[in-house]
Amino acid sequence: MTFEIQHTDPNSNARAGKITTDHGVIETPIFMPVGTVASVKTVHQRELKEDIKAQIILGNTYHLYLRPGIDTLERAGGLHKFNGWDGVLREIFIFFSPNIELII
Repeated sequence: MTFEIQHTDPNSNARAGKITTDHGVIETPIFMPVGTVASVKTVHQRELKEDIKAQIILGNTYHLYLRPGIDTLERAGGLHKFNGWDGVLREIFIFFSPNIELII
C-alpha cells in the first residue's frame, strides 16, 4: 500500500492524496461507508458504486468474527467473495471495555 500527496493547501494543513492498494485506488479525502457484518445496511452495492461513488468500505473485524464467523468467511473464499464487493475493504478491530478502547 502506498500514499501519495497530490495537492496541499498553503493556508492550512489540508491535503488531497491517493492511496494505492492491491484492490484499488482511493482518492482522499474520502467518505467511507461502514459495512457492519460485511454489508452497508439499506444501500445496494450498485448505489454504493454508481450513486455514492464509494471507493472503500470500512468494516469491523470483531463483528465479522462474531457473525458470520471465520469458518463461513473462509468457506466463501474470503471477505470480498462473501460480500461481493470488488473494491477496497478496510477492516479494523475495536475492543471496548469500561476503561479501554484499543484500535489495532
